[in-house]
Amino acid sequence: MSQRKLFVTTALPYANGKFHVGHIMEYIQADIWVRFQRMQGHMVHFVGADDAHGAPIMIAAEKAGKTPQAFVGEIAAGRKEYLDGFHIRFDNWHSTDSSENTELAQGIYKKLKAGGMIATRTIEQFYDPVKGMFLPDRYIKGECPVCHAKDQYGDACEVCSSVYSPTELINPYSTLTGATPELRSSEHFFFKLSDPQVVDFLKGWTQDGKLQPEMAKKASEWFEAGMADWDISREAPYFGIEIPDAPGKYFYVWLDAPVGYLASLKNHFDKGQAAQHWHEPSRTSQSFEEFVADPAVEQVHFIGKDIVYFHTLFWPAMLQFSERKTPSQVNVHGFITVSGEKMSKSRGTGIDPLKYLSIGMNPEWLRYYIAAKLNAKVEDVDFTAEDFMARVNADLIGKYINIASRAAGFIAKRFGGKLGTVSADGAALLAALQAASAPMQSLYDGRDYARALREIMLLADKVNEYVDQNKPWELAKKEGMEARLHDVCTACIEAFRLLTIYLKPVLPALAAQVESFLGSAPLLFADAGRLLGAGHAINDYKHLMQRVDVKQLDQLFELPEPAAEPAAAATQLPGGEGIAPTITIDDFAKIDLRIAKIVACQKVEGSTKLLHLTLDAGEGKTRNVFSGIASVYEPEQLVGKLTVLVANLAPRKMKFGISEGMVLAASHADEKANPGIHVLEPWPGATPGMRVR
Repeated sequence: MSQRKLFVTTALPYANGKFHVGHIMEYIQADIWVRFQRMQGHMVHFVGADDAHGAPIMIAAEKAGKTPQAFVGEIAAGRKEYLDGFHIRFDNWHSTDSSENTELAQGIYKKLKAGGMIATRTIEQFYDPVKGMFLPDRYIKGECPVCHAKDQYGDACEVCSSVYSPTELINPYSTLTGATPELRSSEHFFFKLSDPQVVDFLKGWTQDGKLQPEMAKKASEWFEAGMADWDISREAPYFGIEIPDAPGKYFYVWLDAPVGYLASLKNHFDKGQAAQHWHEPSRTSQSFEEFVADPAVEQVHFIGKDIVYFHTLFWPAMLQFSERKTPSQVNVHGFITVSGEKMSKSRGTGIDPLKYLSIGMNPEWLRYYIAAKLNAKVEDVDFTAEDFMARVNADLIGKYINIASRAAGFIAKRFGGKLGTVSADGAALLAALQAASAPMQSLYDGRDYARALREIMLLADKVNEYVDQNKPWELAKKEGMEARLHDVCTACIEAFRLLTIYLKPVLPALAAQVESFLGSAPLLFADAGRLLGAGHAINDYKHLMQRVDVKQLDQLFELPEPAAEPAAAATQLPGGEGIAPTITIDDFAKIDLRIAKIVACQKVEGSTKLLHLTLDAGEGKTRNVFSGIASVYEPEQLVGKLTVLVANLAPRKMKFGISEGMVLAASHADEKANPGIHVLEPWPGATPGMRVR
């Protein structure tokens, strides 16, 4: 097998916040692939960087009273804790706010301009008269001109994925001030994405196997809709890279952001690390420019489905027409959800990566679980606590770790820590595991980690069947079975080693522990072709991994306690309490009251006060609400009734489950003197989902 040269990247995270679990999922996916390639003996340069430019950074820094450089520097300083914590090993981490990125971005632009790919034209652009600046696309919202979804950004619709100009939005407004933006004229620079030669190139590039089939199909739809030239400039004030010979104008962040891949690699080469990494199977004497121009080098990107347009149209076209190599592969993944819902900390459906680590959860549990859900398709990954615990405890502990723990003690105590000879049945088992090496390599290379791990666990099942058939714990008690005990336990340790080879890209830290236990050099896939052999000495076995504790999962998803409301003095009224302090109409507008239908209701076991309501608020799904009305209502009285729901109240974790809102009811402040709770019920004609205004 010839050695591959790989240049691998993940999407650059925007430097305005900490990593979220979506970032970690992408980095884990790429890291597994990179580790697998290195176990194959291939040369890999795996780099990342912060996407540090753009108006959002400038505005956030301004609010924080910092320079943009200081602002992004603080964000960058926190990256290592996440990456190290989840065993994600980039060779280099850099920033788009760097000399390398400035040099490369301006060089690419000059090449494009010299090749006739840049046009200038005067356009009308939205301007915020209150803020005093032209508005970037993401600071304009309005109604999508295609599907008419409300509150969509000025460049693309998150509902129908349409891409458009901000001026096409219906009823636009500035998200900075709420002002209606004004159209003002300014000169802008455009990359000629609609040029026939660019379109012809992209039609070929997107359909020749570099993209997943569903992404290639999506690209075809974009071509059918027609290509529009790409506005690559922004007006001052702007935090970014200045356009050569154009004072006061800057590259749009999406022009210089992907160039950051090359900038990080150049920084990596310039520091001399590319030729000196201990983990590289070979050295390279090539310069940065020689390496990226080398026809043998494969440029591989891992990205999320929300940025496909930029990576499969703009980026390859920029490279092609600036006379640079284009990407060899763009691997797109879906989003990560929790129990089928979009991530939300306030709803208790968010996973904070640092909290995960701080409460002592093993990072390789998450690596394994995510890998067990990932394949080569553009599909969302759903995290459910119950499934997570079951997979880790059953697969990693019950099936895999269990093999070593059941055999290692006998080898140490009865046979001086040395392996013996494997007889026919054990040899047949090991041969079956070794035969899986080639298909396993194909699955990893094709990013079908889910199937790879299923196959590995099926192999672990075979080993455990062998253990159960031979029962080493019983052999140890029988006279004359010493040789057979040695034979069976040796087969188990050899099998455990083979399974570890296959799991190593996913579980690198655990694999390192196993290598130490086995007295083995770092395991490569080629090592599956041989066994440790009789006489090989292993070290004392130490427990390798703990089980997931349900208390850890409860802690991971624990919602913050709501802040106590301050008491307000007021005139007493017949209801037993005074009117609360005055609010504005804007304060009231923050409360989203919705008509909801009570589709089911039941008593809550262990509580005399609560009823468990299942509500339909017109969302296409139901909500659970726990309401303290059991003293006055029987469940059957409420089923089928309409009521009023506080729909945007932060969910609250209770002993009996999560309550996703609050049903409105009236009661007297003095419940003893004036007993009774009265659930609000709208007049006939109201339907679920209607907003109460």
